[in-house]
Amino acid sequence: MKILIYGLNYHPELTGIGKYTGEMAEWLANEGHNVRVVTAPPYYPKWKTDKNYSSFRYRIEKLNGVIVYRCPLYIPRKPNGLTRILHLLSFSLSSLFIVIYQYTWRPQVVINVIPSIFSSFAALLSATLYNAKTWLHIQDFELDAAFNLGILRSRRFKEIAGYVESLIFKKFDRVSTISPSMLRKLYQKGIDESATLLLPNWVDTNQIFPLTGRNSLRDALGFSQKHIVVLYSGNMGKKQNLEIIIDAARETERKKHIRYVLCGEGPAKSKLISLSSGLTNICFIPLQPQQKLNLLLNLANIHLLPQKPEAADLVMPSKLTGIFSSGKPVIAIADPSTEIGRVVNGRGIIVKPGDIEGFVNAIVELACQPNEREKIGRAGRSYAVDLLNKNYILTQFETTLFDFVSAL
Repeated sequence: MKILIYGLNYHPELTGIGKYTGEMAEWLANEGHNVRVVTAPPYYPKWKTDKNYSSFRYRIEKLNGVIVYRCPLYIPRKPNGLTRILHLLSFSLSSLFIVIYQYTWRPQVVINVIPSIFSSFAALLSATLYNAKTWLHIQDFELDAAFNLGILRSRRFKEIAGYVESLIFKKFDRVSTISPSMLRKLYQKGIDESATLLLPNWVDTNQIFPLTGRNSLRDALGFSQKHIVVLYSGNMGKKQNLEIIIDAARETERKKHIRYVLCGEGPAKSKLISLSSGLTNICFIPLQPQQKLNLLLNLANIHLLPQKPEAADLVMPSKLTGIFSSGKPVIAIADPSTEIGRVVNGRGIIVKPGDIEGFVNAIVELACQPNEREKIGRAGRSYAVDLLNKNYILTQFETTLFDFVSAL
């Protein structure tokens, strides 16, 4: 098949949507499909262009069998409601001609990954020109999350944006998303159930697995086997509610065996560093390269997944797949009735939003129970192997894609 994938984020971004879109494209190319990608230069989660790329220039490259078109992008220094909209609009405008240009190649299907919904206009227009099938894959309900988190506030704009969003979704031949609760959200937006598909994020369980013995990254950071390392890894933004980790570190500072590591980048990082000033039991480290991801995930004795309640059913944190596959327990902040709560149940500990005391107690209690940590970790690993395996999910996706395209 000729497959055009169109979205803002792509490899070599190490976290989030770019990671999964990159793995999808490369897996399909490796299976013999002709795959092209229209995307932006890598910038997430630092909100700064990778040193090997420019945010002002077009670029064509071939990465692991995939032809990749990079389009210019405005990257705000301090992302807020207005600058985020300008950021997303800049990509949709700069990529419009490149997507239409694929008319000469004639893809059979256009897979539009959102965020951002602004790019959907070009995806639909170009697919009409190609006479191609259209597939929308939703990693994040960006509009709902933006309003729920207070990034956008205008009630009138919310009504208009919601109406336009629903119209756009209905224009696609197929709409997929990554969790059952997000599928239900699609139905609430008026999308016919027959046009939808669950396409969860995955993990390569052969690359991410429980380690035994010494961990070179743990040694490099100066942790002994007696230390209980509590890790948060990923984007540092508004949705993550990471201040609660600083509170927990302050509450447990006298427990010298518990140490906190925050790994990642994002607009909230400088504030978090400032809030943690004076604490001796917490450290910040940069994102680790892909080849060290398994070492990073196994650095932890306990993983943390803080999340603002407003986002618990609008996004499914991609980091959960790696946490489960690493065989380490996770403490998640979520209402048990949300999708995050249901997924973590039995494979981690759930703490209700706002319960700082419960969050701290969960860390302390799990730190003192190695057998419980092992039991929970095994449950997560089994779940990853059985239901989140990369080849299993992408093979099913490929089969569905064949049937979808053959219906032209």
